[in-house]
Amino acid sequence: MLIDMRLRPRRFNTAVGALFMIGSTGFALGSVPAFASAVGTMADAATFCISSIFFTLASFGQVVQAQSPALAPTETARGKERQPTHLRAWLPHDRNWLAAVSQFPGTLFFNATTLSALVQGLTAQQYDRVVWRPDFYGSVLFLVSSTYAVLALGRFLSWHPGSPFWRIAWLNMIGSIAFMASAIGAYVLPKTGAELSPAWANGGTFAGAVCFFAGAWLMIPAWKTAARAATSASL
Repeated sequence: MLIDMRLRPRRFNTAVGALFMIGSTGFALGSVPAFASAVGTMADAATFCISSIFFTLASFGQVVQAQSPALAPTETARGKERQPTHLRAWLPHDRNWLAAVSQFPGTLFFNATTLSALVQGLTAQQYDRVVWRPDFYGSVLFLVSSTYAVLALGRFLSWHPGSPFWRIAWLNMIGSIAFMASAIGAYVLPKTGAELSPAWANGGTFAGAVCFFAGAWLMIPAWKTAARAATSASL
């Protein structure tokens, strides 16, 4: 559905990248044990919760980008001009769109898990239901999203290290794998009430956040390079 809202593609892409970087920074910071010890459990949990909101906003921005051809650098040679956007679309044959729409609900699961983590005194069973499961489901969706993003560039095991979009896709894939490792490590054993592997839980979150930060940082120059190439091709 075309709505009467226009955005500057280049600025919008920069905003999406910045939102991902802010969210990633918060996740990386919150996963450092020294930070948690310094600020306390509640403040650390709040850091994750707030950071997850930035991830959700950025992910929604990517959905808008994926279903708005005028926002893509290969579709317009004038990224500084306002372009029409689509807030609703159905593009099941577009792998970039599939990557975006599968990641977005994953961020909503992360919103749910980080918000529930603010609740104190949960039993192991309650923690499993309202904190761990949404975390696991969100991690699964991030893996699905990353798989679609890689496949959108060609064969899954293709090798194109010179392409910034290839590097972004694989940074996000590695980050998604790290988030899944974190979710597995954060599983609370019913008999002991302890996490399966605190090292996996914290290390996976930190590694995943660093990968997503790097991928988001690369988004900005990659878009500009593609826009310049599109401009040259149109002359």
